[in-house]
Amino acid sequence: MGKNPTTLLDIAKALGTSIGTVHRALHDNPDVSPATKAKVLRMAKTLGYRPNLAASYLSSKKTLRVMVNTLEGTTSFWDEVRAGIREESASVALENVELEFRTYAQLGELQEQVFEAAIRDKVDGIITFPSHPNTFRPWIRRASRARIPVVCAVTDAPDSGRLGIVAIDTLASGSIAADLMGRFLAGQEGSVAITLFDKAITEHAEKSAAFERTLRSFYPNLHLLPPVEDHGMEAEAYSKCRVLFEEHADLRGVYVTTEDSIPVLKAAHDAKILTRLTIITTDLFPDLVPHIRSGAVAATIYQRPRTQGRMAFRMLHKHVAEGGSQSLEVALAPHLVMRGNLDFFLQQQSKALAKQKAPRNGHELADGLA
Repeated sequence: MGKNPTTLLDIAKALGTSIGTVHRALHDNPDVSPATKAKVLRMAKTLGYRPNLAASYLSSKKTLRVMVNTLEGTTSFWDEVRAGIREESASVALENVELEFRTYAQLGELQEQVFEAAIRDKVDGIITFPSHPNTFRPWIRRASRARIPVVCAVTDAPDSGRLGIVAIDTLASGSIAADLMGRFLAGQEGSVAITLFDKAITEHAEKSAAFERTLRSFYPNLHLLPPVEDHGMEAEAYSKCRVLFEEHADLRGVYVTTEDSIPVLKAAHDAKILTRLTIITTDLFPDLVPHIRSGAVAATIYQRPRTQGRMAFRMLHKHVAEGGSQSLEVALAPHLVMRGNLDFFLQQQSKALAKQKAPRNGHELADGLA
């Protein structure tokens, strides 16, 4: 096999500088000193660097335009995803990145208009949350035919022609939650419930299936009830859980697969059963912290939303800059947060927030909370 082509990273490592500096030097950016420019050009020649045609095309454009379609959400989860996209867009070696955020309470309701607008405006790429894969597939295919790459974030729309998917490892998440549930309940008998947004969402269906499979295999003393679908509505989550608690006196635990854990906790508190339930939640946000500290939440599965956002943009940018047609899939390992390591994760979030507030380049067009 032939030697892999020299990349900007190779040149940067050889010179002990950043990829951004190398990129600007190779494209005759006036911000780079003549001495640095000369060093970069010499090293590029020494290493046999050949400019990538797709990258040359990209660098010739004034602006990289990316449309980001995400849910509004009820917690900070989607804010973190969007923050990760912003951070990564600010770190690339391009001069201008324009992020157009379309933020909705229910993304599926406006998906046709969103994709039509993106195709009409000839954006360079789309990052989206396919809340209902079956209805999203035709629109992702249409964008693909228009040569607009689509990256799915958080949940997938398989067999749609999308460029790639960045998400948490859903099978690992569901399995970890079930194993924790079984161990916390330590041989008790009874029923266990699971709440999710919608069974049609790939992410939630996979978590539910993994949870059920692990529970059945290792903890047959626990009976899993049919999933509670709350559709991301706090009032619906609360009312359905109140009915759940009233109808199942033998309920021992609840696994919340989404960010909507607060209404579940409130329903359990109002039903006066919070102290006897083992509750495992998803994600980490300010309102959940006191419930973890008090022990009302035994553990939460952190989905690393900021990292998901960063990697979704990185995947899209790499494709636009370097070309290629390979379908890409990134499954991030979930992080388990409990009382013992809670402060560590809160410190990490504080550092990330401080970094986000630092000055950044690029331009943003924002809708809604974005």
